[in-house]
Amino acid sequence: MSHTAPVHWLVGRIRDRTARGIAVAVGELIRDGELPPGTRLPTVRALAGELAVSPATVADSWGQLRAEHLIDTDRRRGTTTLAPPDSTPRDCFPGWAAVDLEQGLPDPALLPPLADAVAAGVRTERLNGFEHDYITPRLRAAVATTWPFAPEAWTVVAGGYEGTLLASQAVAAPGELVAVEEPTAPRVLDTLRRSGIRVIGVRCDAEGPIPAALAEALAHDPVAFVYQPRAHIPFGHTVSAARAAELADVLDGRPSVSIVEDDNLGPLASAPVASIGAHLPERLLLVRSYCKAYGLELRSCVVAGAEHLVEQVRHKRGFGLVWASRILQDAQAYLINDPATGVLLRQARERYAHRRTTLADALRERGIDVQARDGLVLWVPVPDETRAMVALAGFGVSVAAGSRCYIDAPAEHHIRIATSHLPDDPTRIEELADLVARAVATAPRDEFD
Repeated sequence: MSHTAPVHWLVGRIRDRTARGIAVAVGELIRDGELPPGTRLPTVRALAGELAVSPATVADSWGQLRAEHLIDTDRRRGTTTLAPPDSTPRDCFPGWAAVDLEQGLPDPALLPPLADAVAAGVRTERLNGFEHDYITPRLRAAVATTWPFAPEAWTVVAGGYEGTLLASQAVAAPGELVAVEEPTAPRVLDTLRRSGIRVIGVRCDAEGPIPAALAEALAHDPVAFVYQPRAHIPFGHTVSAARAAELADVLDGRPSVSIVEDDNLGPLASAPVASIGAHLPERLLLVRSYCKAYGLELRSCVVAGAEHLVEQVRHKRGFGLVWASRILQDAQAYLINDPATGVLLRQARERYAHRRTTLADALRERGIDVQARDGLVLWVPVPDETRAMVALAGFGVSVAAGSRCYIDAPAEHHIRIATSHLPDDPTRIEELADLVARAVATAPRDEFD
């Protein structure tokens, strides 16, 4: 690549000629190093002429890239590329105390811009109407093609946590028993317990809940079964179609048991959902959060499944905000349908996977047995959870306790390390792996000082 990017070469790399599409394509070339820092870009008018779009479209794209600190414009040099923000020098690292290694929240740098989506949302039908639109036509059409079964009813709630809470309360009353995969996401256990619901565990393996273990739990007469169909926290596995069919066979003999599938990572997950709803749709709720993929601001979570269960979710939510903003719903629909956002989502998925696998590889090199299947956390075995967490805290590293994924104190100890905010500098990952390896050693605490 010369110092000046040839306009014909650049045009050949841009498929989507909307403002968003141009910005995404050029941004990807900058991040991948095909447009190194200091490369001069064509003028707005020259590029617009070759793309057969208006100069305003290219100018809008350049504005988006400037907001992402990927290009700079001045009168003398024209528009030139900058080093991506991710490539900050190693000595700018803020320290592990400033890195989220506990919660697994999405990285703001990997979320799509919302300006166009919100603008599309404002054009929603029946703006400021008083009708209760539990889900707008645009959002329903956008998500229906990705749903793993044909649900009887749909509704929208404010994020994955509320979705899990309302779905749990829809299938079980306080004091009733619910079967839950074990280990599972701490927020699932917390949600059930805070609702006064009793829980019984169902053991998992690398394919998900074990059918024989589910049958054992069903012998205790739970009213529902709650599990994660993909990007499981903490294991990271995805339930296979064959395993979903086996679980459905076990549940088929217990027609009074409802099913909740908690799809917390949503479209950011690497694999599609193989749902029990393909076999028992009349008894199931699928709760899918879009917050990790598209950001927390839209507070987007779709719940769909059996009509009587969806109606219970609506009823439970009726004590609060009854229905979600049509603007936010249609903004979410825009992002799901937008090709440029789809490119960004793919890039985010790949970046998260790279961070996760890089740390997992580094830990395995140090003799720590971890798997990096999917999701935003790693499940790390340790001889003693408390000792490991205290040792890491001494290094300025805060991780999550593995015991919170269990109903009772587990026989084996683990810690959970969130990987979504890991730096992309491999030397930093090696440094973290060294700290973890020291912390999981069986030496007394004072040997870490």
